[in-house]
Amino acid sequence: MAGDNPHLGSTFEEFLAEEGMLEEANAQAVKRVLAWQIGEAMKAQGLTKVEMARRMGTSRAHLDRLLDPNNDRVQLDTVQRAAAAVGRRLRLELA
Repeated sequence: MAGDNPHLGSTFEEFLAEEGMLEEANAQAVKRVLAWQIGEAMKAQGLTKVEMARRMGTSRAHLDRLLDPNNDRVQLDTVQRAAAAVGRRLRLELA
């Protein structure tokens, strides 16, 4: 019955917060967007993974981990180096 559902009428974000999953979902979303943006910048510049890794001063395997949208274990300095390698800069803010 609709009256028995405590989540009826709530937003998905409210549901995730109530279930204690909002922070993790946000972190995964941010990582996916960053991986996509870096990949798109590489495509726009015609950069191969080998060349991108060289510009970042890292290995191709390390770059693959950065570009993997499911890998949320990426260090901030790695993302900053990737941004610089494609002529961009990383902006962070607390909201």
